[in-house]
Amino acid sequence: MNRAQKAELIEMIKAKADDASIAIVTDFKGLTVEEMTELRVKLREAGVAYKVVKNTLARIALDGGQHELLQGHLKENCAVAFGFDDPVAAAKVLSEYAKSNKKFSVKFGCLEGKPLDEAALTELSKLPSKPELLGKLLGTMNAVPTNFVCLFANLQRKFLYALTAIKDQKDSAAA
Repeated sequence: MNRAQKAELIEMIKAKADDASIAIVTDFKGLTVEEMTELRVKLREAGVAYKVVKNTLARIALDGGQHELLQGHLKENCAVAFGFDDPVAAAKVLSEYAKSNKKFSVKFGCLEGKPLDEAALTELSKLPSKPELLGKLLGTMNAVPTNFVCLFANLQRKFLYALTAIKDQKDSAAA
């Protein structure tokens, strides 16, 4: 790889790191090509970019950015996963894959400049995804006006039941 290619790769990694909300360093030592392809497909479906790069180039690319904390964890065979929209999705896919494949492990992560060790990444992966959280929020927001309408409908219904009972009572007294 010549200098121009290295500079291009560094710029590409830097651009992905700047756009990413989460970056996770993984150890893939011992994985076969098929296993790596399977992991990449799962990550791509979740909207996560996964790059295997030389550690030196990755350190240069991450220098001065929000994911600078990862520099000390780029050792041996490692790759970096960049999650853009939903940080939970990246953590979920990587944690599930680490459970199913003992050769693969999650080393360290950085969520918007804050460090995440392996335990914190596992806890992050247990959270609901962004669409699930938005669905719960909308359900809660919708429940308030719905309950308000039901409350007033019940008040009117009970008032009508009382009026109907009085009418029935007067009708039976008149007959």
